Amino acid sequence: MSTSDDSIGAPDPDAVREDVLRALAEDIGSGDVTAALLPDAADDAYLLCKQDAVVCGRPWFDACHRALDPDVRIDWRVAEGDRVAAGTVLATLRGRSRALVSAERTALNFLQTLCGTATTTVRYVDAVRGTGTRILDTRKTIPGLRMAQKYAVRTGGGCNHRMGLHDAVMLKENHVRAAGSIPAAIQAARAMWPALPLIVEVETLAQLQQALDAGCDRILIDDFDIATRREAVRIAAAAPHAGSIPLEVSGGVDLDGLRAIAEDGVDYISVGALTKHVSAIDLSMKLGPPPA
Repeated sequence: MSTSDDSIGAPDPDAVREDVLRALAEDIGSGDVTAALLPDAADDAYLLCKQDAVVCGRPWFDACHRALDPDVRIDWRVAEGDRVAAGTVLATLRGRSRALVSAERTALNFLQTLCGTATTTVRYVDAVRGTGTRILDTRKTIPGLRMAQKYAVRTGGGCNHRMGLHDAVMLKENHVRAAGSIPAAIQAARAMWPALPLIVEVETLAQLQQALDAGCDRILIDDFDIATRREAVRIAAAAPHAGSIPLEVSGGVDLDGLRAIAEDGVDYISVGALTKHVSAIDLSMKLGPPPA
């Protein structure tokens, strides 16, 4: 769980390669029958962004093209994480014409999706800027693209929640019910997984107090109304815990109400929409030199 680390961090190149090879195989299959009509000569191309966006996904874009033409030249005019305006030429390419057009759609699919995730994340991060609250993603990701989308969240200035079911213990209603109580569930989790971060979801102020007293690494207050949320912040900040266990808000969070939640003093807000409601950025790649 990397919620304390705001750095983007480079994506795992092996994971990028696996994503790309799987996607190219899906698209090209036994061969690109239309590209075969083109003379396989050296040619130029340019990548155009048609709307305001945050750039994200260069490693996947590059890997798509290099998988089909190892000698392709890609000259980026923008950096990963840059905010660009509609009409910006993001990169120019020079390579074999057949490889350029065969890689085009898969490369754009990665780039438009990851730019979309990063662009959405920036809007949420900007909405809470100056409050000290950080924006988290969730596990509501496109199957097979979790690592890529979580990278895009970091590129947009957000933080990653747990990567999966393996790297943090998260106790919810069903776990508490099975254990009999929040203290019992926490005790069992600590006994079995002492080295893993422990997050506890609570539904009432009484459960909040139990989680604070039993000890955990973060408490998720789910669907609290305004008054109850503010009281939860007050309780967590008071002695003897004095804010040592951060609070996360989840559930029913939208962009319009985000600032008010942050100003109540919570530490984190997790937002499934960052990766679930993907709004792809409009991009195109055209053969030839970019317009003057």
